[in-house]
Amino acid sequence: MFQWENKRVIVTGGSGFLGSFVVEKLRQRGCRQITIPRAKDYDLRDVAAIERLYAGAQPDIIIHLAAVVGGIGANLGNAGRFFYDNAIMGLQLMEYARLSGVEKFIALGTICSYPKFTPLPFKEDDLWNGYPEETNAPYSLAKKMMLVQAQAYRAQYGFNAIYLLPVNLYGPGDNFDLETSHVIPALIRKCVEARESGRSEIILWGDGSPTREFLYVEDAAEGILLATEKYDGEQPVNLGTGEEIAIRELAQMIATEVRFSGQIVWDTAKPNGQPRRCLDVSRAKQLFGFEAAHSLQEGLAKTVAWFMAHRKELREVSFT
Repeated sequence: MFQWENKRVIVTGGSGFLGSFVVEKLRQRGCRQITIPRAKDYDLRDVAAIERLYAGAQPDIIIHLAAVVGGIGANLGNAGRFFYDNAIMGLQLMEYARLSGVEKFIALGTICSYPKFTPLPFKEDDLWNGYPEETNAPYSLAKKMMLVQAQAYRAQYGFNAIYLLPVNLYGPGDNFDLETSHVIPALIRKCVEARESGRSEIILWGDGSPTREFLYVEDAAEGILLATEKYDGEQPVNLGTGEEIAIRELAQMIATEVRFSGQIVWDTAKPNGQPRRCLDVSRAKQLFGFEAAHSLQEGLAKTVAWFMAHRKELREVSFT
């Protein structure tokens, strides 16, 4: 049985949205030697910073969650930065983990890496059957290179790196900045602010027809740790619920949850993004017993409650 008590673990992005849940679950499992590198102390694009981090922490396990990420608008405006920052972090972190004798490296990819027109449900074996949706291709391809690296390092060096593909995450602590957030926190904030200001409508991008799958952040954290404990293979593995919902339906669900009764207007001049997303989640269940615990309705209720309780503390995020 996997024992966390004596493991030294680095969690990049450990103070972030997903990372904070992973760290909390690590502590609940008895892990006491957790290093969370802060951006002000360790620039993970810099080799010297990575070498200093590894020398100080002497990690057994690295869970690489740090990423520069955002919604459609942020991806369109920062394509070069999103590609370089994400690619260089992953490449160097894994290379120096190998050189440092790290036991296991957990790399987090992105569902955006699937081809734009992947047949549903998305199966891991279809990952290379086409080019990603154009608006986020630079980011998604940068993250996808960690899969290539992990498989190459396993083949040549016997290095134990695994690659997980979480679907769109949401939950308490998410980024609610309208310029950089993903769809659920953006919809929650827009609907709440429209209700409070008495506006009769909100305007959303696209036509509402695309479908998405969403995974509650606490469930994602559990999936990552189950994979760390039980999975040591070369195959990429999806983490999700296996259920899709149209953005139009999602918007109405959130409007109802926050009691916004105005009209939802769709700006069809704006891009929709990938037409549909829904995962085949059978591999995760088979290989390490992961199944999501929260329904979308349950997760949304918790997320809305968190936003209403913490909204005055939230800070805007900028990529400029």
